[in-house]
Amino acid sequence: MACQKSDCLIVVRKPVKAGGAKGAASSRSRSGSRGGTGGRKPMEQEAKGIRYQSERFATVQGLMHSVNEQSLMAEHRKQSRRKATGIDGVDKAQYDENAQENVRQLVERMKKFQYKPLPVRRTYIPKANGKLRPLGIPAYEDRLVQGVMANALNEVYEPRFLDCSYGFRPGRSAHDVVRYINQTIMIHKVNYVLEADIKGFFDNVDHEWLMRFLEHDIQDKNFLRYVKRFLIAGIMEGSELKDSDRGTPQGGLISPVLANVYLHYVLDLWFEKAIKPKLRGEAYYVRYADDFLILFQYEDEARDVLEVLKQRLGKFSLEVAEDKTRILPIGRFKGTKEEFEFLGFTFFNTKTRGGKYRLGVRTSKKKLKAKKQAAKEWLRTRLTKPVSKTMELLAAVIRGHCNYYGVNGNFHAIQSFWKYLKYSTYRMLNRRDQKGKLKYPKFLRIWNYYVQEPHLTTDIWNWQPKTT
Repeated sequence: MACQKSDCLIVVRKPVKAGGAKGAASSRSRSGSRGGTGGRKPMEQEAKGIRYQSERFATVQGLMHSVNEQSLMAEHRKQSRRKATGIDGVDKAQYDENAQENVRQLVERMKKFQYKPLPVRRTYIPKANGKLRPLGIPAYEDRLVQGVMANALNEVYEPRFLDCSYGFRPGRSAHDVVRYINQTIMIHKVNYVLEADIKGFFDNVDHEWLMRFLEHDIQDKNFLRYVKRFLIAGIMEGSELKDSDRGTPQGGLISPVLANVYLHYVLDLWFEKAIKPKLRGEAYYVRYADDFLILFQYEDEARDVLEVLKQRLGKFSLEVAEDKTRILPIGRFKGTKEEFEFLGFTFFNTKTRGGKYRLGVRTSKKKLKAKKQAAKEWLRTRLTKPVSKTMELLAAVIRGHCNYYGVNGNFHAIQSFWKYLKYSTYRMLNRRDQKGKLKYPKFLRIWNYYVQEPHLTTDIWNWQPKTT
């Protein structure tokens, strides 16, 4: 396979039609004239104007017009009152006391370029493997500006992103990825899966490359200036201020779309335009945020692409996690017991009751074990809490679990989690009963009143005709 030159930057430029610059300029002026008007309609028109430019012209202009009092107030109303605060210590309730004036002053500072984002507050949340995931919590006003700018970036890039990208995009979900993997392996010539993981992606995004990618599509220096300010705002960990010369802090509202832009150029376009046309066999690529899979017909091509992939990522200051990257056989022509995990699901070879091949999908054992352990520890904290509130929260947990993991073929796994919670809740209520053991029939009446039976919620078997 001739992939030696595949590490070049592959971009698709849209031709600018006659009068394109004039059209973009007029669209920008119209957007600016609406900036001070009230109501929801002008905001929708601004979003449509940005998308109109992106669909028709090589570069988009006038994005800073979308960051105005109206859009910032709308973003303020969307914020949750239960969000953790950044280093400013300001939450929604405090900001709401004088929101109109606060937003007006914020816009004035932005116009004079006096607005500088504060460092994000670093915190950690536990991962399923026992490690900690770093999160960055921005200050309240930074959260508002990031939200509005992220909306503008989504309007710019939604027409440009490829169909193989799913994470953090409107109208797309993890279930779409599971459905795509299931149908691709079932109806196409797939024999091998390249399961790759990017080591510390969000901590290693190269700012220089990211800004070059944005400048390729956006012709608004003021907008890009504020994007750069967010990238270099710094990280406050405890009382120590750390520089953020690379990476995008997980937790920022603008980070997901910036990550998608980065990988759109680093991986998506590269594979679809530079690699796939050179392969003699079938190959399929799918990405959700920084997690991706490549499905191959031939093993030798999978190994060749893995080597070129390492070079490609290295050019952009990224690397694969060797311990989480592998090539394994899968599919109807491979009678193996190999399995791979993606987005909390395990995919494996199995058969239907009639003996025909089927790709099995079940909850990852590692994820299920972690969820059971977390539920067990949470129930210990509910010994002195009202039973009704505990049962309402349990019902919400089970609904959320079924909504995500309730895909075709995975009923037994979600039923296992449901039964575990039922048994653990019964034990917990018996421990808190001071008058004697809680009779099981009485517990069943309580359980059945609050908690629904486990059920499937998502269809991933909706077959599509094979396309050539």
